[in-house]
Amino acid sequence: MTEKNTEQKDDEPLRPPPDHHEEATVETTHELQVGRRKIPYRAVAGRVILTEEDGDKRASFFHVAYFRSDVEDPGDRPLVFAFNGGPGSSSVWLHLGLLGPRRVDVDENGHPGPPPGRLVDNLHGLIDVADVVFIDPVGTGFSRAIPGDEQKKFHHFTRDIESVGEFIRIFLTRHARWASPKYLAGESYGTTRAAGLASHLLEKQGIYLNGLVLISVILNFGTGGFDRETLTFQVGNDLPYVLFLPTYAATAWYHGKLDRRLQRLRLAELLEEVEGFARGDYARALLLGDELDQAEQHRVSEQVATYTGLDVAYVERYRLRIEILRFCKELLRDRRRTVGRIDSRYTGIDRFSDGDALESDPSTNAIMGAYAAMLNDYVRRELEYESDLPYHVLSLDVNQDWDFEDFKNANVDTSESLRRAMSKNPHMRVFLANGLYDLATPYLATRHTFAHLGLDPDLAGNVVSHDYEAGHMMYLHHPSLEALAGHLRAFIAG
Repeated sequence: MTEKNTEQKDDEPLRPPPDHHEEATVETTHELQVGRRKIPYRAVAGRVILTEEDGDKRASFFHVAYFRSDVEDPGDRPLVFAFNGGPGSSSVWLHLGLLGPRRVDVDENGHPGPPPGRLVDNLHGLIDVADVVFIDPVGTGFSRAIPGDEQKKFHHFTRDIESVGEFIRIFLTRHARWASPKYLAGESYGTTRAAGLASHLLEKQGIYLNGLVLISVILNFGTGGFDRETLTFQVGNDLPYVLFLPTYAATAWYHGKLDRRLQRLRLAELLEEVEGFARGDYARALLLGDELDQAEQHRVSEQVATYTGLDVAYVERYRLRIEILRFCKELLRDRRRTVGRIDSRYTGIDRFSDGDALESDPSTNAIMGAYAAMLNDYVRRELEYESDLPYHVLSLDVNQDWDFEDFKNANVDTSESLRRAMSKNPHMRVFLANGLYDLATPYLATRHTFAHLGLDPDLAGNVVSHDYEAGHMMYLHHPSLEALAGHLRAFIAG
């Protein structure tokens, strides 16, 4: 159904918005000025109800869809389904940061300024080349389980994929878009979901995708290697230390903590040098463990210290193994500052400079307020969607409830699902985007995953990869936003 906005007289009592377990959408019309061109588009915001075959309601999916209005036949126009990760994140970041027609205004380095922030036209969004649907999985945004149904059951690796896949099937049917080229765009855990969805949609729904856009990629959790609650690396898994080292070096270089020779290098030159050491002497030293002789351990410790900007004694204290949060706390300890995990260009201030733990992630702190305020204002004032529900930008409850029972005693890994989907559908292409200052999903971990994908050589050309001099949300950095937008257009047009 469609809600039409009608004026309400001042003497009438306020009409409450519809219950979230009833279907409702509202459509508004807009125009985006890109240079001398004007691009008209429709925005549809609302809820889709997922039901069992017997008609029982299961969940209410909130979504915002954008359709270009001056297209004669939308059937052959690309359609992109976008979501973020977490688990527990709404789609607000891709929506108001990269792919939508409006975005949160930030300065060149990603700072939105004083609260509440500001929304501006996004000249880098995709509306000129594709229609885009932003999906909030159950428990995020305005999406909820139906009263009487347990919301926690949707916070589950397989059920999440099944429910998002069912939403996509319903959307294609109701909007008559089965003939459109279809893409998924996911960020962070959204890339884990997208890889699993590509296989699920193909095998269960007969939906063959044209492409995946994977931003800040994490398919094999063994490459990240950290405990979900403490963010410390799993004992006995040395792979993450190798894969994180170049990002530690990039961070130290950005903050001016390296020696003169290394600081004079271009970032690409530095990373090439560090990657060679990480995959060579450093990997060997970690592999040997306690069999490494003391002299060699000291030599490798000195090199790790040189590349990370840390003291040799600190590196030796932790036996060459520096975990994420320890690095974020230690690097700028002498300045009484911490660096961000999501984006290590950002710095923060903790109450105490001692210790190994961060009070919070300064990169998340810098942007959360502006994105939350602008989303809540935007959906109500510009998209004219009403709801008294809180919009869950990032739900820690969902994250803590998440069930990976499919991977008991194993690392979460959807890389095989992706390989299988690409092998069955050799027309599906994959776009990879990673930030060089991302300490949540480091770029070398993505490269390692795809180097071990086992993809047939005839399909190797289906994968396109780009790195950007920014963090997890590389679109917060103006030069990276412009570059990424150009790469995405070329990918979708390709």
